[in-house]
Amino acid sequence: AAPTWAHPMGTDNVGRDVFSRVLFGYRVSLGLVVGVLGVAVPFGVVLGLVAGYFGGWIETIVMRFTDIMLALPPLAMALAITAVLSPNLVNAMIAITLLWWTWHTRLIYRIVKAQMNEDYVEAARVAGASHAHILFRELLPNCFSAVAVKISLDAGFVILFGAALSFLGLGVQPPTPDLGTMVATGSEYLPEMWWQAVMPGLAILYAILGFNLLGDGLRDMLHVDL
Repeated sequence: AAPTWAHPMGTDNVGRDVFSRVLFGYRVSLGLVVGVLGVAVPFGVVLGLVAGYFGGWIETIVMRFTDIMLALPPLAMALAITAVLSPNLVNAMIAITLLWWTWHTRLIYRIVKAQMNEDYVEAARVAGASHAHILFRELLPNCFSAVAVKISLDAGFVILFGAALSFLGLGVQPPTPDLGTMVATGSEYLPEMWWQAVMPGLAILYAILGFNLLGDGLRDMLHVDL
């Protein structure tokens, strides 16, 4: 049925409330964001710290591998991974995580290389601080602002990436409500039941817009240059 006061986003082809399913879809999408960034960010940050701090052959190996991963088309790689592992939420999370750490490695590497000649790093070395102390007590705190902004900007793209996989049938599977799956199902009933595809699509748009605005606000407030 079309949108009404009782069902502000209408109901789908089997009578389910679209608004309720969109809210549940947000929960699935946010779970994907937490799962992906909760693994990709620490892994990428540590690699960036190590490569930037130690340099030499460690830097060469880490950054060349990172460059190779960055050169691969992300959506095509995610499609291939989920096709091999079988489509579901966990495998979609794995596929996106395997590709997402590279951006954080490259960001942290650039920051660390710029900080290596700062006085506080030299002072820590002269004081006999260990490598671990310099990495995690001196350099890492100076990366927090950039990481916070990057996470905010990444969250929207992870939601879009997950929705794209679900739209193509390689992400979250029915009957679990997912925004991408809802758009795919609703597109079969266009234009008569337009709300079934348009409402989840707008939900994806607003989520991405919201996280991007959050990231822009943090970037301006923290004076971060990505």
